[in-house]
Amino acid sequence: MALFAQPVSMAIAPPVGKPIRWGQVASAASAILALALVLVVIGRNQSVQWSEIPRYMVDPVILDGVVLTLELTAGAMVAGIVVGCIVAIMATSQNIVLKAMAVGFVWWFRGVPLIVQIFFWFNIALFVPEIGIGAYSISVNDLVTPALAGFLALGLHEAANMSEIIRSGLTAVDRGQREAASSLGLRPLQTLRTVVLPQAIRLIVPPTGNQAIGMLKASAIVSVIGMQDLLTQAQAIYARNFLVIELLCVASLWYLAITTVASIGQHFLEKHLAPKGRGAGSEPQKGKGG
Repeated sequence: MALFAQPVSMAIAPPVGKPIRWGQVASAASAILALALVLVVIGRNQSVQWSEIPRYMVDPVILDGVVLTLELTAGAMVAGIVVGCIVAIMATSQNIVLKAMAVGFVWWFRGVPLIVQIFFWFNIALFVPEIGIGAYSISVNDLVTPALAGFLALGLHEAANMSEIIRSGLTAVDRGQREAASSLGLRPLQTLRTVVLPQAIRLIVPPTGNQAIGMLKASAIVSVIGMQDLLTQAQAIYARNFLVIELLCVASLWYLAITTVASIGQHFLEKHLAPKGRGAGSEPQKGKGG
């Protein structure tokens, strides 16, 4: 006699909804209410001429300050990456003298506050009045303008920070990779260029993007030496028309706009450099028999 298995009835329990967490609801409602009250208070403030903000957003003087801020940020970042890469290579070398020089460079330019470095370069003529060779000399006071002083301070400060980022990225690559490259006959410089850097770059790019955004905001400190950046231009305008809050809002909105664009670019760059198949939302591919 054939035996037939009796079907087993399995009762499927209805999905149980997540309980409402009233504490979270209350905190969210309180935050929204507080934000609405702040916006109402700001909007009803009669001492601020909000209609002036859009006009000054496209003011030629403000736009000149935006351009100079971008140029200063880009120049300081390029200099910081180039010098930082050299210092990082010195720090990871076997030469004790180069390693000591790299440590001293990072110790000085990362340890001294940025504003002190700006004042130092701006007043370097007090220490070195002239430079030259033989009969030819030039006044350092004429050479080191506020723009150059700001560039040197920001660039060297950034180089010290970038050298540590690059050094940590280089040392994070497994030592076995270098040994394998050496066994294949690659010279140290070839190993660095073809084996180490392609792997280290994925670790270096994210903090470098953060450093660039930080550099953009730190560039506002050059206003203390009269460099015509975005903040300095805003200060010059409100010194004449007394629209202090309005011009500070203009500068803040420009900084926010630039950092937002930079953050989006950083996101896509990191996504492009991420190892294929290791994205956060990627799933392992199944074989034909899987």
